[in-house]
Amino acid sequence: MALIVLVLLFLLMIGVPIGLTFALSALVGGEIFNIPSASFASLSNQAVSSFALLAIPLFILAGQIMSQGSIISQLIDLSEKLLKKVYGSLGYVTVLASAFLGAITGSSVATVSAIGSSIGQKMVERGYDKGYTASLIAAAGLLGVFIPPSIPLILYGATVGVSIADLFIASIVPGVCFVIAYLILHKILLKQVYNPNNSIVSSDAAKMENTESLGKTFVKSIPALFMPFIVLGGIYSGIFTPTEAAAVACLYGLVLAIVTKKLAIKKIFQPFKLAAISSAAILGIIAFSNLFNYMITLEQIPQMITEVAINITDNKYVFIFIMIIILFVVGMFMETNAAVLLMAVLLAPAAITFDINPIHFGIILVTTIEIGLLTPPLAANVFVSAKVNNCSVMEMIPNTWKFLLISVVVLFIVAYVPFLTTWFL
Repeated sequence: MALIVLVLLFLLMIGVPIGLTFALSALVGGEIFNIPSASFASLSNQAVSSFALLAIPLFILAGQIMSQGSIISQLIDLSEKLLKKVYGSLGYVTVLASAFLGAITGSSVATVSAIGSSIGQKMVERGYDKGYTASLIAAAGLLGVFIPPSIPLILYGATVGVSIADLFIASIVPGVCFVIAYLILHKILLKQVYNPNNSIVSSDAAKMENTESLGKTFVKSIPALFMPFIVLGGIYSGIFTPTEAAAVACLYGLVLAIVTKKLAIKKIFQPFKLAAISSAAILGIIAFSNLFNYMITLEQIPQMITEVAINITDNKYVFIFIMIIILFVVGMFMETNAAVLLMAVLLAPAAITFDINPIHFGIILVTTIEIGLLTPPLAANVFVSAKVNNCSVMEMIPNTWKFLLISVVVLFIVAYVPFLTTWFL
């Protein structure tokens, strides 16, 4: 097994795509354990032939339809009008818009890209520091996963066998905690990073930018505002499964974009194309990581980890702390979805041994790994935000670490206060 792990690490270090890395490592394992290579096709197919996992491409498609159909911009306009008299309002809008978008797409990087292209340049023009703007958008992008629905939570639920709907409900309060934490930090940092006198947009131009009344803007936004209520309300009321809710979100968003003429008929296939590319990458990782997980299970690695954990400590709170450190490091180096798939298989048996609720464990696992999107060397949110906002990573560092710190604080609160995730059970 050591050889397989070394091959995995080597391939990751030289930049081989994560899905292909899992596949090649599994092929090496197949030679070692004399597993017929023909069985690999069925193992990969079994991994993605799941009704629950169908929610992933559907939620991605719903997010693309919202973005391409300008539905997101409607919501941002409404948020700006509601908060226009609040000092530093665009920062608050960024956090709230990211949370709202997270309630549709379930993807962190997609949230960063969409919000960055919609608000980032506008914040800089209004007098915000460019590095802070990029840092805020990168951190707020985490809400794409912290706010349900969440693609990593779908993966965890499908892997461990936990109700995905329960996981979504469990993530609501932690998600709100992260929203509040980011809003508070923005308020604290505001005087350091925002100077209206540096605005390159004149006050007259700002007034002329959107002269529409609040009432008219609200009425126009009502159909878009209904989308998360339909999705989450349908799931929590038991009307839809998460997969069915994702399909409804796609249909609703598509009809809305066409009826409002925000998405031209000639461009109707663009969201499908972009969603297909993203979905293929994620599902490829799922399929090939299942081969690697099969090797791990064959060698009884999860049982070995459980035994080691019990030998180290018999205190579940100490175990949670050790688990968070391990997951944090893994999140720094591995793609989020691949890390969730791998670590869920390895650590779930140990968590059960320590009498940690599988739903609570899932929230801890996904949240910790997701925070890795702010930490190098992977730091996907940071790099995407830097690119979208035309900013260097070095300019972001002075503020990114502050958002990272407050994220870790909220993580530990969620980890050591189980009621925040299990209140509904």
